[in-house]
Amino acid sequence: MKKSRLLRAGILTGVSLMFLTGAAFASPTLHAGSHGHDVLLLQKKLKTIGYTISSVDGVYGNETERAVAEFQRDQKIRVTGIVNNATWRALQKAKQREWGANVPPPAAPSLPNQKLPLAPNNKPILAPGKVKDIIKTAKSYIGVPYKFGGTTPKAFDCSGYLQYVFAQNGIAIPRTADEQYKLGRRTTSSRQLVPGDLVFFTTYEPGASHCGIYLGDGDFIHASSSKGVRIDSLSSDYWQPRYYGGKHIVK
Repeated sequence: MKKSRLLRAGILTGVSLMFLTGAAFASPTLHAGSHGHDVLLLQKKLKTIGYTISSVDGVYGNETERAVAEFQRDQKIRVTGIVNNATWRALQKAKQREWGANVPPPAAPSLPNQKLPLAPNNKPILAPGKVKDIIKTAKSYIGVPYKFGGTTPKAFDCSGYLQYVFAQNGIAIPRTADEQYKLGRRTTSSRQLVPGDLVFFTTYEPGASHCGIYLGDGDFIHASSSKGVRIDSLSSDYWQPRYYGGKHIVK
C-alpha cells in the first residue's frame, strides 16, 4: 500500500512538472463546471503568466473561464473559454505577458513636458474643430501591430491605441476600454454617431471590452487583435453582433 501511494504521488508530481515546464502533456478538455487537479494546474499557469486568477481552487468558474478567453484572444486562438488541445499547447509555451494580475500596467502616455488633466466622464470632450486632427492621427498608425498592453506606435492594444491618439491631441483619456466607455453620452443608435465618437464592442468578456473611433459612413478605426490598426465596418458579420454601444464625445 505504501509503495502504491508513493507511486501515485510520483505520477501526479511528474504531471505537474511536465505542464509547468512545457513538456509533453495529456490534454484534457476543461470547461465551466470542470474541477480537480488539471484545473488547479491551469489556474496556476494562468496566474504565473499574468492573468487574473484570485482563487486557485481547482474549480473552473467564471473567473477562470474569462482568463482562458482572454488568453485565447491574446494568442489568436479561437475564443471559446474552453481549454482544448490548442490552448494547452499555447499555455505550455506561454511566458509572462507585458502586464496583468501580478505585473503593473504600463504608464499612461503623455505629451512631452505637459501633464494633461483626465477628461471628465459623461460629457462631450472633443471640440468639433479637433475631429479632423484626431482622425488624421488615428489613420497615421494604420498597420501598427497589435500587442496586449501596447501603448506606443511599436504596438497597440485597442484602448492603448485610443489613449495614445487622444494624448497626441492634448486630451487625456483612461487606459482601459471599460473606463473609456464612461466618457461622453451614450447613443441609442449607431445612426446618431458622428465622426470622432467612440464605439465599443463585447468580445472576450461581458461589457465594453473592445473600442474604436467612429470615422463616419458606418466605418471605425481600431487596433484589432488579429491585424493591428485597421478600418472596419460596424455592419460587418463579425462586429455587428458584438456591438455594445457608441459614446458621443464630440461637443
